[in-house]
Amino acid sequence: MIPKFLKKRIFKAPVVSGNTPATEPSDTPKIDGSPIVPTPYTNAPINQLYRKISGQMLDVAVKPKLLGELPEFDQDDQTLRFYVLQDYSRSNSILIDLQTQEHKLPPALVGVNDSAHNIKENAAIIFLHHPHAKENQLSPRLSRLVSAVLQYPELKVRLVPVSILWGRAPEKEDSLFKLLTADNWQDPSITKQLFNIGVMGRDTFIQFHPPQDLRTLINDSLKDDDDEPTDLNSAIFESTILDTNASDATDSATENTIGVAPNYTVVAATDGNRELVRSLQQQLNIYLDKQRASMLGPDLSDRRNLVDKLVYSPAIKHAIEAEAAETGTSPREARLLAKSYANEMVNDYSHAIIRGFYKFLTWLWTQLYDGVEVHHFERVRELAADYELVYVPCHRSHVDYLLLSYVIYKRGLSIPYVAAGDNLDVPVLGPILRGAVAFYIRRSFRGNALYTAVLREYMHTLITRNTPIEYFIEGGRSRSGRLLPPKMGMLAMTVHSQLRQSNKPVVFIPTYIGYERIMEGGTYIGELKGKPKESESLLGLLKVGRKIERIFGNVHLSFGTPLHLTDFMAKFDVPENSLPADRTDTPLDDKASAMVDNIGVKVMQHINKAAVVTPVSLLSLVLLSAPKSALDEDICREQIALYQGLAQQLPYSSDTVVTDMSPQQIIDYGIKLKLIERIPHILGDIIQIAGKQAALLSYFRNNILHVFILLSFLAALVARNGRIERSRLDNIAMQLYPFLQSELFLYYPAHGLADTLNKKVDSLIAHGLIVELGDGMLSVPEANSRCYQQLQVLATPVEQSLERYFMTLALLAQQGSGNLTENEVVDLCHLLGQRLSVLYADDIPDFFDRALFTSFLGALTRLDYLQKDAETGILTFDQRINDIAHHAKYVLRPEMMQILHQVASLNEEEIAHAITEISNKKQRKFGRKR
Repeated sequence: MIPKFLKKRIFKAPVVSGNTPATEPSDTPKIDGSPIVPTPYTNAPINQLYRKISGQMLDVAVKPKLLGELPEFDQDDQTLRFYVLQDYSRSNSILIDLQTQEHKLPPALVGVNDSAHNIKENAAIIFLHHPHAKENQLSPRLSRLVSAVLQYPELKVRLVPVSILWGRAPEKEDSLFKLLTADNWQDPSITKQLFNIGVMGRDTFIQFHPPQDLRTLINDSLKDDDDEPTDLNSAIFESTILDTNASDATDSATENTIGVAPNYTVVAATDGNRELVRSLQQQLNIYLDKQRASMLGPDLSDRRNLVDKLVYSPAIKHAIEAEAAETGTSPREARLLAKSYANEMVNDYSHAIIRGFYKFLTWLWTQLYDGVEVHHFERVRELAADYELVYVPCHRSHVDYLLLSYVIYKRGLSIPYVAAGDNLDVPVLGPILRGAVAFYIRRSFRGNALYTAVLREYMHTLITRNTPIEYFIEGGRSRSGRLLPPKMGMLAMTVHSQLRQSNKPVVFIPTYIGYERIMEGGTYIGELKGKPKESESLLGLLKVGRKIERIFGNVHLSFGTPLHLTDFMAKFDVPENSLPADRTDTPLDDKASAMVDNIGVKVMQHINKAAVVTPVSLLSLVLLSAPKSALDEDICREQIALYQGLAQQLPYSSDTVVTDMSPQQIIDYGIKLKLIERIPHILGDIIQIAGKQAALLSYFRNNILHVFILLSFLAALVARNGRIERSRLDNIAMQLYPFLQSELFLYYPAHGLADTLNKKVDSLIAHGLIVELGDGMLSVPEANSRCYQQLQVLATPVEQSLERYFMTLALLAQQGSGNLTENEVVDLCHLLGQRLSVLYADDIPDFFDRALFTSFLGALTRLDYLQKDAETGILTFDQRINDIAHHAKYVLRPEMMQILHQVASLNEEEIAHAITEISNKKQRKFGRKR
């Protein structure tokens, strides 16, 4: 079946006549039996000399940086490979040739001579915008290759699109610089080429994109243009073959033919072939345009114009009218207020600051870290051209802002605009970060309708202009190392924008950031123990700078599985463009709100799935589970090896990365970072946590606690009972799992939990930590055996979470239903946790983190164990609270349960005194902030 646009038209293509041999004479040289012969760019000595001298000069003046991965080619000598560039220029040609030589790729400026298919090209480069292109500006070389592929079914041609950036500054919408450097269809002038080389030579970037099969592109194009699927071969050979010597139909696609003038056969149509080439050329142009946009970002408006566009947009005009009507002010005053809000938040992009930051951070990371390791970035690059990227990383440190942007920029994608708290908008530092694409938002603006409208419209402007965005979904830095509950505000604004008007589809990129030492570690511990949070300032920045000489190990960035907003919209039946485009105050309906909540939870789960199990986090998990945080070195090595084996043989997720260091290397690494120490002993060296480092190491343990928590829970159930039926174990795990899931954002669904538990139990049995006795009965290994000791250590991490649950439930049961609000329960549990940690534990402050008690109460409410009065906040409950607490006896030691009961036993006078003191403390804290 010939495509419709090819019917009733003809063109001439070179073929071998009936009395002409099918191949060139036998004296044509071959390479490994292949008729494809690379030939010099030109045989003229003067041209060879020109190319050599030009290459040497360009190599001195231009130092390009390679972005992305190098293309991978099949080991097939029969395949022709051509590089595709948008614009013709001599400098681009030579630059590509130098890069192919440097990276040992097929050469670009070496001719391609395939006598079997009548192909003789003087270079392996296709320029889509070629100065010699005729017939509606089609690329001659691409036309010739398309004709050859149409004629020879066995011919293989791979096209490698290439992006060359002479500088990476996003273009201003109206600027003289853009006019000077603008791409066009004409041959770039000598002036432009010299400008690029002289000014941009040291800021040049090149990226080779994945190879594309030309035959596949043609087939896809033919299918798109015909109602019925069309086979490429039938499109060629169903034509009637006519022998003719006519030359009047020859077009630019057949110039530079091989040898003497060949005979021709009618195989397709002149206009049809032209349309096919034009379609392919357009596809390649669009592809390269998208890649360029993903690397540079959209054109920029200057800050003043952007602020004016925001204030005078239809949505903000409506918000200004509503503000004036509600407050009784004039529209002019409301407009000035809106403009002041816009000036607070709108960024002021400066490429000079970006480049300065890039150079400074390149130096800084070498001073701070042994390395910056990046995982799964290619999945982001694959989406960048066609999607609106929204990076949603976890928040560990102020370094996160800089680190993530640095990694994205270094790998060739456009730097995201980062939503930063206005606490960072301090003198000196604030304007610098604003120039490095930070936009500032207030920490709280509940009830301020006009501010909300301006922020929503600004977010909408960024999203519709295809600007990548980054915000920390936790809202603030985690002080404990666990993920904090997600804040839905920015997420809801993103969804709101997409439902108002969709340009590119939105995709969320969950991003895990993991450190091996953290600058703010000491500050976090102090804040968890009750010290007031220090305000950001230049002085604070200088204090942090004093730590540059310290060793901080490696830092890890892992990009999780992307989450497509369209998938959630389909799941929750939320239609596209369902909100008015010119309003910001239209609320999300119940389905859209439920969708936002679900996205928030899924983002957190995917961040945890992308976790990196580092040497430091493994050491922390092992030693903090040991009595007195110390182990014999041999036992320590075995426990580390056990955890590595469990994590690798039954991975938490395919995105999870586990260190490949050996156990001994991990121990030595921890000693190097001064986090642990080796105590020499005649009976065997002892590894213990270094002085005052236990609280800090709990932070890194919590980074990966979710990876091992179910294994720890199952180990604890067996270890504390000696023997337990498998069905009983499953039942208890099912009852308590929702609370662990809520605290640690575990992704295992409840409906498939039984299968997950069975796999983990089987893994523990395979490692000898649990013994299967038959008839569904499980037992501990022989007492005092090595496996028994390993089981006891593995069982410890889950105990802290269960102790918090039991203490909270004991407090609720003792005080009775309808007597405490949620805030009062959280505050009292925080105090009780502090006391318990000092008296009976190792004074590790994350045990009494308020966020953990809030998460537990939220899970109890969501599962309907607790009911919260909407007006008073009073909590009510029934006997089922005691049923949950009953399960704790299967995991916690009797003496610990007794201690928790005693600690939670408060009389009315103690309750009243504690609540009063907490209230006074909060008022003093609020007064300091004001």
